[in-house]
Amino acid sequence: QTPGMVAILDENIHHVRLIPLDGRPHLSSTVRHWNGDSRGHWEGNTLVVETTNFNDKTQLRYGGSENTRAVERFTRVSATLIDYRYTITDPTVYTRPFTVAIPLPKRDDHIYEYACHEGNYAMVGILAGARAEEKAAQQAAKTGSR
Repeated sequence: QTPGMVAILDENIHHVRLIPLDGRPHLSSTVRHWNGDSRGHWEGNTLVVETTNFNDKTQLRYGGSENTRAVERFTRVSATLIDYRYTITDPTVYTRPFTVAIPLPKRDDHIYEYACHEGNYAMVGILAGARAEEKAAQQAAKTGSR
C-alpha cells in the first residue's frame, strides 16, 4: 500500500488488483474489464472499494452483467481478523442487492500455491501429509510426548 494506491494479490491466477485511493473517477463506461474498474477510499478504519465497468463475460462467483456494481469493505477488527464484506448490485441479474460477509483470519500455517494444470497431483500429497501430521499430533496428545 502507498498513500494513493492499494494492491491486492489474488492467489488464483496471480491477479493483482491496483486500487487508486486518490479520488479519481471511474474509467469511461465504454472501457470494460474482466475484473472491472476499482476505486477505493477510507471510511475510518475501513477500506471501501467500489468496482464498476465489468465486461459482459464477467462471471464473478454468482453471475453478473455489464451492470454489476460491487462494493467491498475491509475492516480490521483485531490483530488477527479482517472482516470482509461485499455487496453486489445488478438489476439485470438480481431482483435486489445482496451482501456476503467473510471473516479473514490471520493464518500462521502454510498457504500453498494455486496451480491449475493437467497432471497436478500435488494436492493428494499435501492432504496426505496434513493428515499424517494430524494423526501424529493426536498420538502425541494421547501419550503425552512430542
